[in-house]
Amino acid sequence: QVQLVESGGGLVQAGGSLRLSCAASGRTFSVYGMGWFRQAPGKEREFVSTINWSTITTYYADSVKGRFTISRDHAENTLYLQMSSLKPEDTAVYYCAAASTRRWLSSRTLKTTYDFWGQGTQVTVSS
Repeated sequence: QVQLVESGGGLVQAGGSLRLSCAASGRTFSVYGMGWFRQAPGKEREFVSTINWSTITTYYADSVKGRFTISRDHAENTLYLQMSSLKPEDTAVYYCAAASTRRWLSSRTLKTTYDFWGQGTQVTVSS
């Protein structure tokens, strides 16, 4: 089991920045990749970004590329999402997720690939 706890959400004006954190505990040695998803009201949960826990190779959804940066502190077992140039359409609950199987290598953007999820943190961007 891997436990995930997000923090860092809040209210920000359009054009502003926020940094989300996700503290991982438990069997973190089993993690292939970790990522961020988001879910806006009335919409499906969608992929935002993911990182290979060992190689730190990163991947982004087109909608956030160039504005968001995913990173991790391996020693602290913490995942980050630095969000800049925020837009009202970035408003959502952001979830941290961890994948513990090799399936991540081929299906890293699918939410079904991820075994463990945090409780989510609200990000609201005002116009």
